[in-house]
Amino acid sequence: MGFTDLLTHLKSHGKASSPPMKSNEMETVEAEFSEITRKLEHERKSREGIGRFLRHPLRVLTEKPVNILIICIPLALIIFIGGFFYLVKAHGMYVLFSTTTVDDFAVFAVLVAIIPVALLDFREQIRVRNLENALPNFFRDLAGMNDSGMTLPNAVHLVASAEYGTLTPHIRKLDNEMSWGVNFVEALYRFGKGLGTKMADRSVDLIANASKAGGDVSEVLRAAAKDTFEVVNLQTERSNNMLIYVIIVLVSFMVFLFVIAILVSSFLTTMATAGSAAVAAGASGFMGAIDIFVYKRLFSHAAILQGFFSGLVAGQMGEGRVIAGLKYSALMVIIAWITFRFFI
Repeated sequence: MGFTDLLTHLKSHGKASSPPMKSNEMETVEAEFSEITRKLEHERKSREGIGRFLRHPLRVLTEKPVNILIICIPLALIIFIGGFFYLVKAHGMYVLFSTTTVDDFAVFAVLVAIIPVALLDFREQIRVRNLENALPNFFRDLAGMNDSGMTLPNAVHLVASAEYGTLTPHIRKLDNEMSWGVNFVEALYRFGKGLGTKMADRSVDLIANASKAGGDVSEVLRAAAKDTFEVVNLQTERSNNMLIYVIIVLVSFMVFLFVIAILVSSFLTTMATAGSAAVAAGASGFMGAIDIFVYKRLFSHAAILQGFFSGLVAGQMGEGRVIAGLKYSALMVIIAWITFRFFI
């Protein structure tokens, strides 16, 4: 029976052991109930969607690397579009073809969009790596204590005083929840959700199902520890094996810049000098005046584009994720921009 039904029942029938409520008392209770319901609804809305973002904007923006794009993409567009219209208004449309300032605004906009994502993703990967490296030891210690006759809640309480790096706060939270009366399986699922890694979700699901089925939890804990340990080793081995290909991508980009620098400083300069001399002498032929500025700008665009997309390829090859390549993309875009603005 709901609260409203209970109030209706009390109004119509009253209680056997007490006199019926007066109408003003019923109105007071209903008003209090409505106020509580309103506050609960407000609290629910503040925990999800736009309400959660307005209440904890920084937490929402940083809990996942891609969330920061909510701010970065509009800011990048403002930088590029604002700079574009400022240049056109101040110097006319010709400024788009006579200087590289608009290119600079485009590069700054791209960097504003990708650098925060790259930094947050790098931080997240460090967190995940530290958690996954500590999980095998945690499961192995739980299995050993469970073999000695301890229940799993007691084993968790004991290991909560040990040090497992970034995993320690999550273990202590698991211990606190069980001390408050939360059953082991439910607390374990919350533990896995708090870690937020696929490996943790798989291990937690395996242990929880074994615990509910009444099997040998110690063996399941050892199996989870072994599985986690082997997966971490495979990931490390893959990363080490693919590191050489990431280095090749970076070195190829640097070679590209070096070749362009030699081409501009020697070949194009010589061609421009010869073309100017031929035009001054009135010679006719295929060789005419060469605009080095146009070639430099074309090469700078090629270098920046190659740096950006080569970084994405390096991320996919090295870590199996395109977003992991944004840090390489940002680095190579900055190197290309500095090279063409100050050295070529």
